[in-house]
Amino acid sequence: MNNSSKPSLSKEQKLVIASTATGFSFENMDFNFMSFALSSIIASLGISTVQAGWITTITQWGVLLGGLLFGLLSDKYGRIKIFSYTIFIFAAGTALMYFAHNITTIYILRFLIGLGNGGEYGVGMALIAEHFAAKQYGRVSSVAAIGGQIGSILAAVLSALILPRLGWHVLFLVGVFPVILAFFIRRNLKESDTFITNQQKEDKPKVSFKRLFSTPKLSMQTLGLICMVIVQAGGYFGLMNWLPTIVQKQLGISVRGSSLWMISTIIGMCIGMLVFGNILDHLGPQKSFGLFLFGAALVIYILVRARNMIELLILGAIVGFFANGMYGGYGAIINYLYPIDIVATANSFIMNIGKFIGSFSTVVIGFLMSKLSMEGVMAFLSIMYLISFAIMMFLPGLKTMTKELRASK
Repeated sequence: MNNSSKPSLSKEQKLVIASTATGFSFENMDFNFMSFALSSIIASLGISTVQAGWITTITQWGVLLGGLLFGLLSDKYGRIKIFSYTIFIFAAGTALMYFAHNITTIYILRFLIGLGNGGEYGVGMALIAEHFAAKQYGRVSSVAAIGGQIGSILAAVLSALILPRLGWHVLFLVGVFPVILAFFIRRNLKESDTFITNQQKEDKPKVSFKRLFSTPKLSMQTLGLICMVIVQAGGYFGLMNWLPTIVQKQLGISVRGSSLWMISTIIGMCIGMLVFGNILDHLGPQKSFGLFLFGAALVIYILVRARNMIELLILGAIVGFFANGMYGGYGAIINYLYPIDIVATANSFIMNIGKFIGSFSTVVIGFLMSKLSMEGVMAFLSIMYLISFAIMMFLPGLKTMTKELRASK
């Protein structure tokens, strides 16, 4: 590996970035397909909103189980093999949605899709950990995370083109394309020397969730990171699901261009991820997360000052920059803080449990909206980001990580 200040990437490293970012892109594309297609599914199958609500819940259970299962399998049997299997699973489930003509079939397929989606993040981050130097984790993880946002934009474009003309069944047929990616990965990538060396050790420690809690320090670190991810996911799901409703009901602004809001926010996210990744690699986790967590707390509260669509779009991009620019950074610090032989398990466990709990923010914010003013709801979200900052300051290992990153420059 080139250790110069601007190392060139090897062919293998470029393949890792491309395959991981593309995998995350298809994952987000599938998630957003369901968001855009849900009203059409309700109308065509004649199901209730309660039955429709269970689609997302069942998918999230699949994501949680898939993350825990495939993270362990990846650390035991290989990243490339398991990563391609997860893509095959969610691609097949998505494509089979074309043949779904009742709610039971949809429940089964969405659980299957969740299994595949849940396994991707940890395995992708493990590939990054084994193919890049620690001082590159922030930038590379952020580039991979941006792939997911591109998937969201693709979902919006494809939904607008396909749904009105061909219906939701055809929309999900796009899910066959990740199979091509899976074949590409298996054909062109191989397991890293680091993984092969670890597998050959006679005294290698057992891969298990217990190792994430093997000492009081590790337990505090694992639980603290889960809490930070809960805030990260909660803010994302809460804002993206409820903000248009909040604006319409309490500001009196009609959000006709919901796609404009989404694209504006995603552009802010992508820029934020690029900036955050570079700051993380240069300044370390405490300063980078501190800056973005404080920024998120401030701009989320300021969001209530928007008085027209232009202001809302601008503030939406700024919120996306700070509140979601940090997303790729979690994988980077998990890669750094946990042993390389359980890094997929650590990423999958921490991120999927955090995201699963954080997804309930839509329920919490819905409840708060019935009790508090809009300023009160936004103040609640801002406080959550400040709590995440306080947790981050006491996380074991982050100060050491900062010192070692500086020493590597």
